[in-house]
Amino acid sequence: MFEQAKQSRVFQDVIHQIEEAILQGKLKAGDKLPAERELKEQFQTSRGTLREALRVLEQKGLIAIKTGMNGGSIVKEVTTHQVSESLAFLIRYQKIPLKDLSEFREGVEGIVASLAAERAKKKDIVYLKKLLEEARCHFENGISHWDDFIDIDNTLHMALAQIAGNQVYESVLRMVHDNIIRYYNRFLEKKPEIMEENYRDLCDIVKAIESGRKDEARFIVQDHVSRFKRFMEEKKQ
Repeated sequence: MFEQAKQSRVFQDVIHQIEEAILQGKLKAGDKLPAERELKEQFQTSRGTLREALRVLEQKGLIAIKTGMNGGSIVKEVTTHQVSESLAFLIRYQKIPLKDLSEFREGVEGIVASLAAERAKKKDIVYLKKLLEEARCHFENGISHWDDFIDIDNTLHMALAQIAGNQVYESVLRMVHDNIIRYYNRFLEKKPEIMEENYRDLCDIVKAIESGRKDEARFIVQDHVSRFKRFMEEKKQ
């Protein structure tokens, strides 16, 4: 299945060949890679280089390395999760400027809201209204419920991505919303008036989705992201 690795970049070439075999379907989920001795012979590389390459592939979520009598390197199913891992790391550790992240969100979440308004079904509206009711309860309970309120806000944004029905948007936005809390904790002040403004935005968003007004839904979401970027920039200063 594999050929001798290019000696000028053995480590990278081993990773590349195995990745390509998985992505092209030559290796499928559940398949076991050849034994270590056989891989060493095919790649013409050392045990240390091979094991390090396999560890990188495991970190990427492409294989699972199992030990023991029936162990080995097992191919995992390729999902959209692997695609977003590197970007998730950058957001988690705040390596992406707030301005860039907000600009990205304005564009993508505006499109997602528009698609959600166009594609939402009755059950989707019921779910959004349920989330809105939870948001209202946390808002009315005041600043002590800030974290719970923010969780519902993120859940509602992700619900729009699911309703939009595009796996790429959903995958990327899940990665963003799973990690953006560090930006909120650092730059967003916990103030009752910010909770109130956020809650009103959510109400307007759901109303636009329910009415199928896709241009309005896009505008509200983009304005919402833009304003909260300004709130965070003010604290940053």
